[in-house]
Amino acid sequence: MPPLVLTMGEPAGIGGELAFAAWSRRAAGVPCFALLDDPDRLRILARTLGVTLPIGVIDHASQAEAVWATALPVLSVPLAGPVVPGEPDATNAPAVIRAIERAVELVSSGEASAVVTNPIQKQVLIEAGFRHPGHTEFLAALAGPGTIPVMMLTCPGLRVVPITIHQSLRSAIQDLSIDKIVTAARITAAALSRDFGIPRPTLAISGLNPHAGEGGAFGREEIDIIAPAIARLRAEGLDVDGPLPADTMFHVRARQRYDAALCMYHDQALIPIKTIDFERGVNVTLGLPFVRSSPDHGTALNLAGTGKASPESLIAALVVADQMARTRSAGAR
Repeated sequence: MPPLVLTMGEPAGIGGELAFAAWSRRAAGVPCFALLDDPDRLRILARTLGVTLPIGVIDHASQAEAVWATALPVLSVPLAGPVVPGEPDATNAPAVIRAIERAVELVSSGEASAVVTNPIQKQVLIEAGFRHPGHTEFLAALAGPGTIPVMMLTCPGLRVVPITIHQSLRSAIQDLSIDKIVTAARITAAALSRDFGIPRPTLAISGLNPHAGEGGAFGREEIDIIAPAIARLRAEGLDVDGPLPADTMFHVRARQRYDAALCMYHDQALIPIKTIDFERGVNVTLGLPFVRSSPDHGTALNLAGTGKASPESLIAALVVADQMARTRSAGAR
């Protein structure tokens, strides 16, 4: 398998030190990756942290494996200015964007097996002219017209997909539709089969209201939107259960009955997974023509440069991306 590629993320955030920590655990099974970053800023960061970190600057992703055992493989993406941990600088935003673009180029050409993205500081990118709401939308645009990305959060024992994502609860309810649920479920089922090796996945679909509406007593969304979506999915041959009361979907026995849970809004999906395994949650984007994962946390500017940030979510993201890429490759063969 070609190596993974890891983007720099926000240079003033914790991405660099997480990459250091992940590489230091290579003997424990962290898969080989090439880091798209500025080698000079990494050397300065290593000195700031007081760590010895050999940097292996490479010209091609294929060279990562050759240096992996003795140095962190780095594909150079020069920054415009110096980096102060915890203090983002919009002059470095073009390099952050370029790292993402180059990662997609590498995985699209087959030189890399998957993209893993370190967290970005969206407001800084927007100040520099970035015109996308976030990572996922930018990756979808790079993937090409017609790409519909679906966010899935995964940890050992649970996968969740929010139908609506970063919007107010009021607008999420207004935007909920039969087509949104059906599209997300189709993409999720296809990804579970292609990238996770589950031949016939079972999907659990939550209700929106308490007790899944209790027959219309607490709202009609289950009757008018969610149940018709489930009926359409079943007619297409998908194994779907619901609408289920969200407060009974996530205990241990319930989680054993399905391969992924589709929830109607952001917190309905993310609260259970962050409660079950806050340290090792991974954000996976389904529906792309390539594998992409990311740690399920932000830039943590308050921890940048201290060496105190936990690398567990990034390591989990690298492992998940490697497993997905291998499963997808085996299926293609």
